[in-house]
Amino acid sequence: MSLFRGKSYMPRSLYGRAALILLVPIITLQLVVSVVFIQRHFEGVTEQMTRNVALDLRLVRDVIDDAPDLAAAQAQGTALGAPLALEITLPATAPEGDARRFYDFSGLAMIRTLRAEMDGVAAVDMQSSSRRAVAWLDTVHGTMRAEFDRRRVSASNPHQLLVLMLVTGALMSVIAYVFLRNQLRPIARLAAAAAEFGRGRMVPYRPSGANEVRAAGSAFIDMRSRIERQIEQRTMMLSGVSHDMRTPLTRLKLGLTMLDDEAEAAAMLRDVDDMERLLDEFLAFAREESLGEPLDSDPVALVRDVADRAGEKVTLTEVTISDAVDDVTTKLRPHAIVRALENLVGNALRYGHSCEMRISVTERAIRISVEDDGPGIPEDLREEALKPFSRLDKSRNQDRGTGVGLGLAIAQDIARRHGGSLFMGESERLGGLKIDLVMAR
Repeated sequence: MSLFRGKSYMPRSLYGRAALILLVPIITLQLVVSVVFIQRHFEGVTEQMTRNVALDLRLVRDVIDDAPDLAAAQAQGTALGAPLALEITLPATAPEGDARRFYDFSGLAMIRTLRAEMDGVAAVDMQSSSRRAVAWLDTVHGTMRAEFDRRRVSASNPHQLLVLMLVTGALMSVIAYVFLRNQLRPIARLAAAAAEFGRGRMVPYRPSGANEVRAAGSAFIDMRSRIERQIEQRTMMLSGVSHDMRTPLTRLKLGLTMLDDEAEAAAMLRDVDDMERLLDEFLAFAREESLGEPLDSDPVALVRDVADRAGEKVTLTEVTISDAVDDVTTKLRPHAIVRALENLVGNALRYGHSCEMRISVTERAIRISVEDDGPGIPEDLREEALKPFSRLDKSRNQDRGTGVGLGLAIAQDIARRHGGSLFMGESERLGGLKIDLVMAR
């Protein structure tokens, strides 16, 4: 099993992953350098320098051991210790055991080497002073205390290297993070502009950053411009179709009213009305301006208003607002949302007897549910039902309404323009169709 198989171990944001890519090599390099340098350089240098000091201590001890009495040993130890930079005290009381700081790795190497090079080492003190070292040696005339400069057995404490590496590594990490943030900021701006455009909101965007990011930003602007031109051309075309078709339909309706056979004229007038209604529905589905501009809107108030105007057969049964939401107001196209909900409620009442609505507002999304007690739509036909002008005779009773198959398509288009989608399922409470209109906040 791979350790990185579970993606929960990895940061989700681009900043987090970039920081991980930045920090892992730095930390790994510091650890490797620390271990190799301390183990091989510091310990090797300390051992070599300690052997030299051990030669001096051995010489002093041999001279003291050859002295006839204690007074002569003291005099000879002092005289010989001065040129060797050793402070000799005889006799002296040795402490119990060696002493060093827990982070003093060179001190550990010094104590180990000194005991290996000499016999009769009673104790070594590397803790009392950071600049001096003390060794107690057994002699014929008692315990000898030898104090010398710490720099004679180690160049410097290893922790100084660690502190220097940590400070330098932290400084370089901060500098690299600032540079990396400047490189990632254009990507975040591009993602935000794309997300807002997916919700039908136009935000100013100018390509910046590295060449690859600029190329992606320019491609996004070109794509957005092409989509806007396509929508504008579609709107202009449909406006022309509306103007050109309404004139002959009006003349046809006027001519039908002048027929002598009223029964035949009434049937043909109904066909003309169906054509006008079909044209109106199609224009409502395809016209860009009908959606309006995003405004600060209260989705709960919109749903409650649609339920109140629909009558007694429609009830708003549940309103759920997450604790993380301080203000339910968000950027929406209120007229478009009302149109989508009216389509869903109208379909529910057309094919059923009652309808229930629910709304749930979280930090990231708005979910509006519409349920009915009608015959529902089979699961294998739900995707087909979302297509424009799709009328499912097998799943819905066409005798109950005169729809043209655009209600669900319009609702789905409005949901997508708000960064969401439309989902269909079965109602557990009423047994009919359940439609969830999900929008991003």
